[in-house]
Order: sequence, then structure tokens, then C-alpha cells
Amino acid sequence: MIKPIRSKKEYKAALDRVYSLIQSELKVNSDEYNELDLLSILVENYERKHFPIELPDPVEAIKFRLEQLNLEPSALISILGSKSRVSEILNRKRKLSLAMIRMLHNKLNIPASSLISEYSK
Repeated sequence: MIKPIRSKKEYKAALDRVYSLIQSELKVNSDEYNELDLLSILVENYERKHFPIELPDPVEAIKFRLEQLNLEPSALISILGSKSRVSEILNRKRKLSLAMIRMLHNKLNIPASSLISEYSK
């Protein structure tokens, strides 16, 4: 019987069962397929409550995106306005404005949710 996951022991057992089900060839709408579907929902719910993933720091998100694109911080000048402004933002001396967040999102495809946090308020 499937029931809510309330402990680490139950969580581990559910993960083991999910792994076992994933390894087998399941037919759509079979009992095992439905069990996997339900267990996945329960595991996700448990993980959301007990292992929350916080949004990244906006400055770290910017630096990470620059690294992904093989760009130097100077590439931000055309987006943020000046070398000194880029420096202030990357050194956390200036907060991101809504306009800056929009530009970073539009020009570098950084998710806006990664740029909005305690730091940018």
C-alpha cells in the first residue's frame, strides 16, 4: 500500500523502490507503472519539504552565465552601462535594478528568478 513518506527510512525505501521500478520494463497503465508514478510524486513532495533548493545568488548567477558563454565581465558593460557599474555589481556594492534584471534576462538569458532575491531588493 502506498502512503505518504514521513521519515528518512520511508524515503530511502521509496527511492529504492523507484529505482527498482525504473530498471524494469513497465507497460503504460500497469500496476507497476502507476506505482512508479505515485511514488515519484511522493518522493518529490518529501524532497521539496526536506531538501529545498534555494535560488542562486544573483551575482553568482551572472558570473556562472558569463563562464558558460566564455565571456569576460567587460561584456556586461554594454548591458549594465559602465565599467564602474559592472564592478560595483559584481563586488556587491550596488544592487540590481529592475531595468538591469530585465536587460540581463533578455541579453544573457539568465532566468529572472535567479536575479531576483534579497540582494536585489
